[in-house]
Formats: sequence, C-alpha cells, structure tokens
Amino acid sequence: MTEKKNRREKKNPREAKVTFEGLVTEALPNGMFRVQLENDTIILGYISGKIRSSSIRILMGDRVKIEVSRYDSSKGRIIYRLPHKDSKRMEDSKDSEDLKDSEDSKD
Repeated sequence: MTEKKNRREKKNPREAKVTFEGLVTEALPNGMFRVQLENDTIILGYISGKIRSSSIRILMGDRVKIEVSRYDSSKGRIIYRLPHKDSKRMEDSKDSEDLKDSEDSKD
C-alpha cells in the first residue's frame, strides 16, 4: 500500500526544555519566585502544579530544580525542591570559607 510522505513527526514537548539547579532569592506574589541559577543568571520561576497540589512550601534560600524553555530563557517552572541538607552544605561551606578568610586577615 502507499504511505504518506509528508507526515509530521510528533515532537516531545519536553525536549524543548532544559533543567537547571538554582537558589531562590526572592518570593513574589502568586507563587512566583526569582531564582539565581548556578551560572549567576536570574530568572523568574513559577511553581509546577504537582508541587502546588502537594502543598510543598518553597522559601527564600531553598535550592530548586527549574525547567527552562529554550525559546524563552527568562522564565521557568520549578519542578523540584532539593532537600535542605543539600542547601545547608552549600551555605556551610561558604560560611567556613568566610571564617577562614577572616582568620587569615587577622594574622
């Protein structure tokens, strides 16, 4: 039998997204947040429906995974909140570095 040559391939919409990790720097109204990515880019993030329905709280200082579209990299969807122990490690390492620097400067 004959096949159609001009079939459109179905594209997975998730292929057009890139996932980053970042730090929530500011909480805005309506479930919006400013997130600073690891490459120091600040983007506007909103809570995904799964997080919203699970009543997961996201606060300033939380580390999150955010899904960003390749077409509009200024906005993203927060898809996961990383455990606090991971974010504490990052803060503790920064604090310990600051303490070492201040002790070195005193000498």
